[in-house]
Amino acid sequence: MTKMSVLADCLKTLSNAEKRGKRQVLLRPSSKVVVKFLQVMQKNGYIGEFEVIDDHRAGKIVVELIGRLNKCGVISPRFDVPVKNVEQWVQDILPARGFGHIVLTTTFGIMDHDEARRKHTGGKLLGFFY
Repeated sequence: MTKMSVLADCLKTLSNAEKRGKRQVLLRPSSKVVVKFLQVMQKNGYIGEFEVIDDHRAGKIVVELIGRLNKCGVISPRFDVPVKNVEQWVQDILPARGFGHIVLTTTFGIMDHDEARRKHTGGKLLGFFY
């Protein structure tokens, strides 16, 4: 069976492993979007180190979990979010103020909503984590 969304599959695997109390998890297949999403999560301290393994196929990623992740997911379809509506989406998706992050893909790359607000740019909604 074909995978519909590589990002959704990886985030669900990550969330399930965190719920089970695992220390590390193997994500496959890999993609550039998944790697950038994981970099945003790592920068905010939700996951530990991760290593991309090139197996000359689709690739794999080994992620160290630190037990801080409650939930992560993808938002489909990828809604357009103008810079003035970012705060409304944060209120709709995240459970509380100042808790969690929404990941956007912008013309400046993949970043969380705080960085997008600082750079004063909108984009398309990729997913969330808290």
